[in-house]
Amino acid sequence: MRLFRRRRPGQAMTETVLLFPLFMFFLFAFAKIYALLILVQKIEIASFYAARRWQLESHRNANYVGSDNQLMGDIQSRVSQYLGYGQSAGRFLDLMGESAQVDINRTQVWQVVTLTVKTKPINMPFYKSTGFTFEVTKYVPNRDRPIAFILPGLQP
Repeated sequence: MRLFRRRRPGQAMTETVLLFPLFMFFLFAFAKIYALLILVQKIEIASFYAARRWQLESHRNANYVGSDNQLMGDIQSRVSQYLGYGQSAGRFLDLMGESAQVDINRTQVWQVVTLTVKTKPINMPFYKSTGFTFEVTKYVPNRDRPIAFILPGLQP
């Protein structure tokens, strides 16, 4: 009795050739799902950055509101760069558009900062998708700007 039998030549090769495309499909699908999870985390971080920077650097006086447009453009470009727009990461994530959309609505108590990111639809023959729209809203208080605190009795 022989412990090791000799296999027919080419058997393992046939199994490899048949299973390799299936393995690659699942590998690509898992990579896309993982990339979307990372995109959600990056959107959260970018929305916090946009809200905090708007809170600290925007003007409250109505006379200076016009100069906030430059700040708004800079915030939007930095957020878009961080998310991967115009880079190979953005193409892998199927980001749609030129940049992320940052909207700011001023109210009496809050400044509402909304970050919107859209992805392209999935291109599969038997699966129709409209793509995803991720929207994160942050509420920034108007009166919560850090101010240097000086005790009244200790002023020079």
